[in-house]
Amino acid sequence: MERTNVFIARDNVITSLGFTTDETIRKIKNNIVGFKPCTDRSISSSSIPLSLVDTHQLDELFQRTVEIFRPDNRKIRYTRLEKLFILSIYDSVNEMPAGIFGPETQLILSTTKGNIDLLEEEKKKLYEPQRVFLWRFAEVIRQFFGFENRPQVISNACISGVLALSHASRMIQSGLCENAVVCGGDIISEFVVSGFTSFQALSPEPCKPFDISRNGLSLGEGCGTMVLTSSPQKYSATNIIIAGSATSNDANHISGPSRTGEELAMAIGNALKESGCEAGDVSFVSAHGTATLYNDEMESKALSLAGLQEVPVNSFKGYWGHTLGGAGLIESVATVRSALDNILFRSAGFTNPGVPESINVIQQHTIAAVNNCLKIASGFGGCNAAIVYRKQNSMQ
Repeated sequence: MERTNVFIARDNVITSLGFTTDETIRKIKNNIVGFKPCTDRSISSSSIPLSLVDTHQLDELFQRTVEIFRPDNRKIRYTRLEKLFILSIYDSVNEMPAGIFGPETQLILSTTKGNIDLLEEEKKKLYEPQRVFLWRFAEVIRQFFGFENRPQVISNACISGVLALSHASRMIQSGLCENAVVCGGDIISEFVVSGFTSFQALSPEPCKPFDISRNGLSLGEGCGTMVLTSSPQKYSATNIIIAGSATSNDANHISGPSRTGEELAMAIGNALKESGCEAGDVSFVSAHGTATLYNDEMESKALSLAGLQEVPVNSFKGYWGHTLGGAGLIESVATVRSALDNILFRSAGFTNPGVPESINVIQQHTIAAVNNCLKIASGFGGCNAAIVYRKQNSMQ
């Protein structure tokens, strides 16, 4: 049976660098990073570097969107994360046919924490108690846009975004839907910061993925959206398809990654096999690249085991930090833009290699033919995911 192609139709990225993909990519090209010392003591008692979305601009753009799209919702109170998801989805679908909200489209959301800030005492009284649950959060998003199908939520640590895209692609290929609107994100709160502080995983300076002087990850908040379709003409899609994907698990430790990288390498191999690619066909790898000691070591081993040690690789976390449940979506959008613009983006924060296996970390923006891109992710519990993006006809 002929495989159904799943095309990328539209996308959006919201991070500390901006509220659209174009704005974010423009700043990446200008080597701008989004970290600032934290001054909000309700989030952190120390001035660690965080990558936060501008609150004033977020509220202003959200209010404008409500006035345009849902004026009857003026009096409804939305959380910070709900505003991010709604703005990101709206920017992705506002110029698409109205049918995008119909029965042919599945809404899929990825997040690790959802409305986690509603656990804080001062916010509990502002919202209904159920708002903290992921199913209710998803229903709020569905109701705002009027999607007909019940939304689905993927929450599987830091591979959530990549897993959501893989799941959406398989739904389309199985004929369960024609389109999927996939959106992922998380916010930074005291709960999130204190959790990573307890692991002693936070860097006192902007993170340095794969660098010898790396000393921990940097947290960021944000949101990303991809609209997928099997009807490229109907929705004026790009020529980028999801060519293959796979997952695996280390079964090693609740928070520590595999010591060998074999399990991530397995996911990479299976994703490449499904896509019909060999390692030599891959133009570049968008790594997870958290800048923690053990993650970056593991990824270097996995890439070497998969035969990708010579392939250019970067981590986008040096620009906007680790965005948790949004990472796979946000970094996938940047990966697809690499292919569309034929540019390899440098790995911000990297200067000198500091991982056990030699890998080809991108040190400066480079114009190149980018046809097959591999995005990988790993997370707590030992989960791994890999997804291949391809320019249509690039293998012919």
